Amino acid sequence: MKNAHDLINANFKNAKLLIVEDNNDQWLIIQQAMRQCMSELTAERVSTLEQAMTLLNDWRYQEWEIPKLILLDLYLPTNADGWWLLKQIRAMSSSIGKLPIVMLTSSVDPIDIKDAYRLGVSAYVVKPIEFADWLTCFRELRTYWLETVTLPSIQYEF
Repeated sequence: MKNAHDLINANFKNAKLLIVEDNNDQWLIIQQAMRQCMSELTAERVSTLEQAMTLLNDWRYQEWEIPKLILLDLYLPTNADGWWLLKQIRAMSSSIGKLPIVMLTSSVDPIDIKDAYRLGVSAYVVKPIEFADWLTCFRELRTYWLETVTLPSIQYEF
């Protein structure tokens, strides 16, 4: 029987995080926060829908590359792009379609929040303004998604 320490180690083992973010300034902040709060993770960033779909489709055949978690910006650069990508990911029949997705966005619109959950996000997080708040955000993401919850192991489906 596995204990909590084993489960935490399993969450971190070869852990990768997919970040879908089109804004280079936001990406720099995210990288800095990750270096300080999630240094054991490998971040894979894509900035366009095309890059995201190419990578996700490649992972269907390279399951060892699948991330533990996806951080998805809603505005890529429009929210129609973010909604489209979210629907595409959730429609994937492979393990990718079941990955936890955290919508990481600047939108505080109640309709966006409601729609995000309706379309299958696991969590909705509003992007912080101050860097100290980014650090808090990433510490909490780490604590919850990598130290508290038990993530499923990847089931290889072809």
